[in-house]
Amino acid sequence: MEMRTREDTEMGTDLTPPLPPLASSLHDSHLLSHCSACFSPLPPSPSPSPSPSPPTLLTLLSNNTNNPNTSYPSFLRYCSPLCSASDSPLHFSTAEHHLFLLPHSHPTTAHSSDLRAALRLLHILRLHTQPPNRVCGLLTNRHHFVSECDETLARIRDGGKAMAIARCMRDGREFSGDSRLEEALLCLVLTNAVEVQVNGGSALGIAVYDWCFSWINHSCSPNACYRFLPCSPETPLFSGESGLQIVPGGDDEIEMENAVRSRSESIEGCNIYGPRIIVRSIKAIKKGEEVWVAYTDLLQPKAIRHAELWVKYRFSCCCSRCNASPPTYVDLVLQEILAESDIDEEIRELTDYVDDAIADYLSVGNPEACCEMLENVLVQGLPDEQLEPIVGKSRANIRLHALHHLSLATYTTLASAYRVRASQLLDPHSEMDGDELEALSLSKTSAAYSLLLAGATHHLFLSDSSLIAATANFWMNAGELPLLNLLSLQSHKCYKCSLADKFEANSFGSEAQNGGLENISKQFLNCILSITPKVWSSLIQAHHLCKIFKDPSDSNWLGKMETSKIWDFLAHSGCTSMDSSSQHEESINECEAQRDTNQERINMYKLGFHCLLYGGFLSSICYGPSSFLTCYIRNLVCGEESLTGNSSHQKD
Repeated sequence: MEMRTREDTEMGTDLTPPLPPLASSLHDSHLLSHCSACFSPLPPSPSPSPSPSPPTLLTLLSNNTNNPNTSYPSFLRYCSPLCSASDSPLHFSTAEHHLFLLPHSHPTTAHSSDLRAALRLLHILRLHTQPPNRVCGLLTNRHHFVSECDETLARIRDGGKAMAIARCMRDGREFSGDSRLEEALLCLVLTNAVEVQVNGGSALGIAVYDWCFSWINHSCSPNACYRFLPCSPETPLFSGESGLQIVPGGDDEIEMENAVRSRSESIEGCNIYGPRIIVRSIKAIKKGEEVWVAYTDLLQPKAIRHAELWVKYRFSCCCSRCNASPPTYVDLVLQEILAESDIDEEIRELTDYVDDAIADYLSVGNPEACCEMLENVLVQGLPDEQLEPIVGKSRANIRLHALHHLSLATYTTLASAYRVRASQLLDPHSEMDGDELEALSLSKTSAAYSLLLAGATHHLFLSDSSLIAATANFWMNAGELPLLNLLSLQSHKCYKCSLADKFEANSFGSEAQNGGLENISKQFLNCILSITPKVWSSLIQAHHLCKIFKDPSDSNWLGKMETSKIWDFLAHSGCTSMDSSSQHEESINECEAQRDTNQERINMYKLGFHCLLYGGFLSSICYGPSSFLTCYIRNLVCGEESLTGNSSHQKD
């Protein structure tokens, strides 16, 4: 099945109204911090009480409890009585509550969001026998999932059994051993659910939507994206199709008719307070052309994208980017390395090393060790002790191109890690001795990596406009830190480009639809190219590695750079390893002895100002002029007057 446009559609146009989910569920880690009905954040509890200890399945069955609503507390939280009244009955009637009572299924020890969403769908759809391959038009894909013995199949078998046992507990009956119905609905969730990210944050949970969204197919070069809206009890429910700018397509006319007929029934049974989804065009789309969104990270090479799509959805992508011959420039450069021999094993080891370093940082939270490990990889490649010996074969230590997908992931993590280190130094509750100069140095390094990531991604965006969402986020991140650190400056207005005027007039959307993307991008780059050289040396003076990048805003060097030149530069500069602590001690003594000059601060502010505005422009195309990200940028750029009490402007 597929979805196509009704009419010619401009870039930056909503293709759907806000669509309610058929079922949604928070990830276990957010159950106590967000409302389970509308996904809104809950106010922090001043003295949180410990979670109740649930009885085991054996205890529950021996007590023959048929009314868990009164015997055991709910593990969910709500933001209002309306949300509680809407959702808490489902929590018990769907057997979600009983799922938590199973051994090892408490929210603190298990990942149950997909199981809970599947239980809700079972309840809403009132299914009692194993369904066909589609339910309300949505593909279950069970026959593909069960055809391979892997972790996904194990999850389906174990999850289906847990769901079936929970439903038996709810009904006070013995488990017969048959969980095929539950497995089919879990497969439907795995195939159709999307991660819910609200206001640009991390994934809060998952949601399953009807065919209006779920029939939109994947492409690695999509022409649309989507955003989420938290739905409060006061939000009116959309129930018609007048706002849909897309229509079903495909050869199965009977399936399309059945799905359209069942849509109104499914909406009546769904949780009307769940997160709603809106699909929006990121390219101009002709009438009758198919609409695509991305199911995976587009800043990964073809092999990784295909592996992830197969594991999660059991299909192989045949989009224009994947079928390009020769491969697209973006796919070539995302896997470019320096080596002269067969290096498949070396690539695997290097990938594992980088992934482990990032995972350790995210889980353990040691930013200093993370910085040292990742920067050593950028400079030296994989450490010798990490190279596993192979009999009869010499090992080649490979190094990454500046645009390799692992390099991009490394820049992202280093920008975060240096920012965390700076925050730790200034935290009055931290055990670390605060040092403002060192914290400033670490903040500048974080800003340098953010700017490097934005410039590198923008270079790829110029070759493939499908990368617009990632490019928008990275430019916003690059501008946020300088602007937040310099809010005491007077607000700035650039007279060389129209970014500020168009942003203040809220005309970014119309500008994009009138073909102004190229013009605004040129204006932005012209300004950035004049500003960045004035601040780049200050950002990188504490960091030898970043000095190899003359100007991250000038993408010409990225397209022409040979990987070997990076490492030749490092060898001649004496930078063969990265010791973060000693580097920063030297930089503080040699470079940070004096405070930034006022002109440097102004230039830094101009840099952040332009990066944020351009990121906001791209974001308005992807998510709309009223999205959270666009409003957040407006508060930073325009709201500083209320923060500082100063309404005058600096002129370029």
